[in-house]
Amino acid sequence: MKLASLKHGRDGQLVVVSRDLTRAVRVPQIAATLQQAIEDWDTLAPRLEAVYAELNAGRADEAFDLDMSALHSPLPRSYHWADGSAYLNHVQLVRQARGAEMPETFWTDPLMYQGGGDSFLAPTEDIEAVSEEHGIDLEGEIAVITDDVPMAVTPEQAAGHIKLIMLVNDVSLRGLIPGELAKGFGFFQAKPASSFSPIAVTPDELGDAWRDGRVHRPLTVHLNGETFGEPEAGPDMIFNFPQLVAHAARTRRLEAGAIIGSGTVSNPGKDGGPGKPIAEGGVGYSCLAEVRMVEKILHGEMKTPFLRFGDRVRIEMFDREGNSLFGAIDQKVVPYSAA
Repeated sequence: MKLASLKHGRDGQLVVVSRDLTRAVRVPQIAATLQQAIEDWDTLAPRLEAVYAELNAGRADEAFDLDMSALHSPLPRSYHWADGSAYLNHVQLVRQARGAEMPETFWTDPLMYQGGGDSFLAPTEDIEAVSEEHGIDLEGEIAVITDDVPMAVTPEQAAGHIKLIMLVNDVSLRGLIPGELAKGFGFFQAKPASSFSPIAVTPDELGDAWRDGRVHRPLTVHLNGETFGEPEAGPDMIFNFPQLVAHAARTRRLEAGAIIGSGTVSNPGKDGGPGKPIAEGGVGYSCLAEVRMVEKILHGEMKTPFLRFGDRVRIEMFDREGNSLFGAIDQKVVPYSAA
């Protein structure tokens, strides 16, 4: 099943979306918002599935043509947004570039920070930034939405609480990160509003691409119309989503509508070294910081700039037949202007 939220008030209006992403149906008789649906998922999901079946069969009289620009992130805001860093190749490159060893605990205990869930960007909304000097970066990721997750669940139990999957652009301000981390209290100003793919899908919708708690498809990232990365999301995800959800719930419960992110999708090179750009036969990258780290490791200096005003980022994932699974995050970077 595929779900989305039309831009409407603070929490959007829930719609069921056809498998080919061309048509949609409003379902106020079932749930007004995705948050409402996820809070009573066991009861409402079968009713939404019935609408989905009718829509795909062409029998939904209330269906309308879907305009992606009319969609917000599936959850326009969330009670809980926590992002992991499950692709340790990315972490290792960042630490290697600055001459720091990778602690052994990183391989057994996931990294995670709590982001701002009070307001997300729409998937086609401009990324407003105060200054290019802040080091504006994209981060292509995958995230899951859970129902109510009890405290201290095991990964095996956590797997049953994952209800929806979507893509993320977890925007980072790299120039602000070192100063914040030096205070010993984590990110805050370095993590502005994130955006999510226009469509959230149930795990079964991915078929065999969803297995062992991971999404096994390439994540396609375009920068100014050029392919920047197509890293594989499955094989190098050291901690799977059930493990990340269990980690987040170790000492507190997660309320329905909690979003847990994977961190930047990243692959090492085939030779075990740093990954290579698309132009050099590699799978590329899903953030600019990583290519900059590779440049420093291999050539002693960083050459690739961070995002500039006017740059456009597109993040998408396709099935084996080339069909978009989640729709696209497609955003332009612009200077912030106080209204």
